[in-house]
Amino acid sequence: MLIAMAGLPGAGKSSLAEELGRTLAAPVVSVDPIEAALWRAGVARSQPTGLAAYVVAETVADGVLALGQTVIVDAVNAVEEAREQWRSLSSRRAVPLVFVEVVCSDPETHRRRLEGRSRNIEGFFEPTWEAVQRRREEFAAWSENRLTLDSMGEMSQNIATALEFLATES
Repeated sequence: MLIAMAGLPGAGKSSLAEELGRTLAAPVVSVDPIEAALWRAGVARSQPTGLAAYVVAETVADGVLALGQTVIVDAVNAVEEAREQWRSLSSRRAVPLVFVEVVCSDPETHRRRLEGRSRNIEGFFEPTWEAVQRRREEFAAWSENRLTLDSMGEMSQNIATALEFLATES
């Protein structure tokens, strides 16, 4: 199965992806550390490193799926082109695709999490709250079924809800 996380930076999707990965014993492929690695390797920030990071994440996820394992992709997935990338991969590998959107229903908490987080990704600069607000405006409407989880809820309950949803989608 291919599980594609989605949601704004700071909403809690990486934390949920990591916990889901531990629960399912599934690798998590995260776009942000890949993009930071590109910058550390000397690829200029003026280049389309965000797109490149998605392509690298797709390649890594494809390799995991080729082994017959479930993989979780941790990315914002705000635009239709990104979502189509995962649809195409699941189709090529003939595996189910499940989108899990993570939201934070309390804007003050969301902002506090974003501004207070330190993920220790060498060379990665966390986005500003203003950048997240711009991204919110650009977030494409969903055209398919997905699970939406609110990170204001308990992690254990969100994981239980995700597991129930995944069981119905596999």
